[in-house]
Amino acid sequence: MDDLVTERLVLHPFTVAEAERLVERGPAPDGGYPMDMDIAGARRYLDVCAAAGDPQPFGAYEIRLRDGGRAIGGAGFHAAPDAHGTVTVGYDLVAAARGHGYAAEALRGLLRFARERGVASVKGDTDRGNLASQHVMSAAGMRPVAEDDARKYYEITWPATAPASG
Repeated sequence: MDDLVTERLVLHPFTVAEAERLVERGPAPDGGYPMDMDIAGARRYLDVCAAAGDPQPFGAYEIRLRDGGRAIGGAGFHAAPDAHGTVTVGYDLVAAARGHGYAAEALRGLLRFARERGVASVKGDTDRGNLASQHVMSAAGMRPVAEDDARKYYEITWPATAPASG
């Protein structure tokens, strides 16, 4: 699986070995990468791999800056598309990387990638109080579709298309 490259970022797909190393290393003590969310994403990816095989290209990605290659967070799909062609996406950045548009850029890259492979819809959610994440999903083209006491739910849907070859 090749890296997904955007204007300023490289989204590097995890391998099982990379995810295992990340989990073993644990969160960075200085608030850098990896964070608790990155460890949780790596564990989710490993659980999916153990239960159903490697979901790549619909797995976890490490977000790196193109300039210098420093890892600044994680993003990816929770699993391969379901029977309706729907995937769920998540992302997080280290505090120092927030506020620069990286999360929206990474999410747009994942959405473009999913659409090119025939995915019908992408879902995401965030805490009700996480206005920054709500802005990221809106900026990437997702729209709010529901909410409950704790979370807001977003989605983007495209007309059914055949997966791109390659």
